[in-house]
Amino acid sequence: MNQPTKSPTTLPAHERTQQALIYLDEQGVARDEVLLQGRRAATGLHALGVREGDTVALLLRNDFAFFEVQQAAAAVGAYSVPLNWHGKADEASYILRDARPRVLVAHADLLAALRPHLPAGLQVLVVPTPPQVQARYGIPEALCRVPEGDISWPQWCAGFAPWSEPPKRSRATMIYTSGTTGHPKGVKRDPATPEQAQAYVEQIAQVYGLRPGARSLVTGPLYHASPNAYGRQALMVSDVLVLQSKFDPEETLAAIEKHRITNAVMVPTMFVRMLKLPRAVRERYDVSSLNWVTHTGAPCPREVKQELMQWWGPVVYETYGGTEVGTATLATPQDWLEHPGSVGVPTEGTRIAFYGEDGQPVAPGEPGEIYMRVPAYADFTYLNHEEKRRSVERDGLISVGDIGYLKDGRLYLCDRRSDMVISGGTNIYPAEIEMVLTQCPGVQDCAVFGIPDEDFGESLAAAVQLMPGAQLTAADIQGWLEARLARYKVPRRIDFHAELPREDSGKIFKRRLRDPFWQATGRKI
Repeated sequence: MNQPTKSPTTLPAHERTQQALIYLDEQGVARDEVLLQGRRAATGLHALGVREGDTVALLLRNDFAFFEVQQAAAAVGAYSVPLNWHGKADEASYILRDARPRVLVAHADLLAALRPHLPAGLQVLVVPTPPQVQARYGIPEALCRVPEGDISWPQWCAGFAPWSEPPKRSRATMIYTSGTTGHPKGVKRDPATPEQAQAYVEQIAQVYGLRPGARSLVTGPLYHASPNAYGRQALMVSDVLVLQSKFDPEETLAAIEKHRITNAVMVPTMFVRMLKLPRAVRERYDVSSLNWVTHTGAPCPREVKQELMQWWGPVVYETYGGTEVGTATLATPQDWLEHPGSVGVPTEGTRIAFYGEDGQPVAPGEPGEIYMRVPAYADFTYLNHEEKRRSVERDGLISVGDIGYLKDGRLYLCDRRSDMVISGGTNIYPAEIEMVLTQCPGVQDCAVFGIPDEDFGESLAAAVQLMPGAQLTAADIQGWLEARLARYKVPRRIDFHAELPREDSGKIFKRRLRDPFWQATGRKI
């Protein structure tokens, strides 16, 4: 297991493509075509009145058009605002009202549900839903076409000359955080100075291992911060960039082999799903080209990462940070093997401190709320909610709501502050329990959370999704946990679900599981 870390090299020059290509599943186009379309769109956005500092919204699945819109917005100095298309129409309409974009670019089928909720005066441009997306999600063909009377994005772009003005100051994508309570908030960064822009590019290259000639894979939705940052940089430096319209474990392995993928960004749930494929299926595919796979978004169970590196080799890197602060730590494979469970050491120049509930610094090594500052990222505010920006700052550092501690110069996470359960005065971190429960034979995925309890204030509940054909009872689950955890960490309630509510990234909508228990009592968490 204690193998040396691979260096971030790319394929030899004689194996590289003559022209950079981008794939959506099996459909490929030249990168130059996407960039040209983006420059034409920039001219079009300017003609529609989009100016520096304005916003342009995207309601798009993974598609070439996603990059075209982002390139166009950046060229005119506007913020691109990706909408989570898994959300409800009222959630998307809230963001549109909050961000006040001049233009919305949307896939045809996604626009259909949102159309009655659009703000007055919003200019809408429609992207035909790609056939592979239609097939993946079982969308009726009629919904995938641009409706009569609407403006077709590809045809509209073709009517403009490419943008030729000098570049504007760099602006980050305005990502809306999921929010632990209330509505999500837009993270609006200041325009970057040239020095910040260069530092940001260098850090993205560092944490994702991206070098010219990389062959990159994006498995998660581009509306998420990490796939978005990775995808934008990979677009500019990769010989091959593959977008998956929807994550599938075996198809991911097939794509790695076919395109000789060197770099990828994933989340731990994807690792679990690939590891749970039958061994004969896993061994069918050659993944030896992999050089640097970055995971983020959630803690990865130790056993999962160990098993994955036994299969893929020492190529799995881990980052930690947040939409507000950027990437604060990086764990190389070698570092993680020597310090399992850590999320790495601070990235260059990053400051980290820990505070207790009383607002005072905690003792060294004790868990506390994590506050960070990463100099490669321009300062930010929450759009239209400056007062909430002040509420997450302490001594010039920013919190994203996580609990953790520092040991031997490395950061270890406990859980989200909002997910922490206080039962009978004891702090319990569900992430620790989920890591153990995920390893139970027959368990495909799970979520642990707090529910109301008359005696203890809160007690633990677990929502469990079993693997096909598995036959487990609540008692089986509790017995597995009792053998590995303190008794107070074993959920009293176990509910089985055919499918847990989740995004394509694999992230579980824990609030959808937890909130009904609290709503029934009229209490808030």
